[in-house]
Amino acid sequence: MIKTIAIIPARGGSKRLPGKNILPLGGMPLLAHSIIYAKSNSDLIDEVYVSTDDEQIKEVALAYGAKVIDRPTSISGDFEPTISSLQHVLNSIDSDVENVVLLQPTNPLRPIDLLTKCFQKYLDGNFDSLFTVSQDHHKLGKIHNGTFVPFNYKIGQRSQDLEPLFFENGLLYIAKSKLILEGKIISEKAFPYIVNHVFANVDIDTQEDFDYAEYLLNKNKK
Repeated sequence: MIKTIAIIPARGGSKRLPGKNILPLGGMPLLAHSIIYAKSNSDLIDEVYVSTDDEQIKEVALAYGAKVIDRPTSISGDFEPTISSLQHVLNSIDSDVENVVLLQPTNPLRPIDLLTKCFQKYLDGNFDSLFTVSQDHHKLGKIHNGTFVPFNYKIGQRSQDLEPLFFENGLLYIAKSKLILEGKIISEKAFPYIVNHVFANVDIDTQEDFDYAEYLLNKNKK
């Protein structure tokens, strides 16, 4: 039995940043950063899979040592949820899997010890899923009938006194395979693992996002 696998969904056909999953970031394809991260945690992850519908992405994945699952066109559309590709991988491999680590290629920068800490928490708490979150320090509001209505603060309130709100940062997810096969990555009782790191602000969708990731990568090379 294979206990834990990593799955990296890497669809082709990006509209806002064409070919983003194979664009060079820090001298290697964007996708490669997540593959290398998974393989550097081989004490936790038994196998690394890339799910893709794109031949160039497939070549990159194989070159960096990942296994590839060819994703059908039927689940490769712009609006197809990530869960579809995870379920397809689990149904395609000839192994019993207990845990799945989801690594999104668009979140290429992660603290080195993040997976180790998250996985330990996941096991110690006997959770069926875990995902990373970060605190949002903005003063948020809604616009109603042309008027700004504060949501998480009162006008004049200091930022440091805001009620803590958190956002799903996408750095990594861990879930039981049976949960994924039921159609969920995050369950109602999933553990939200707080990450206070600048890498949590990187989620590449545009050229500006990519440039910011390049800047942080160069700044944090040590």
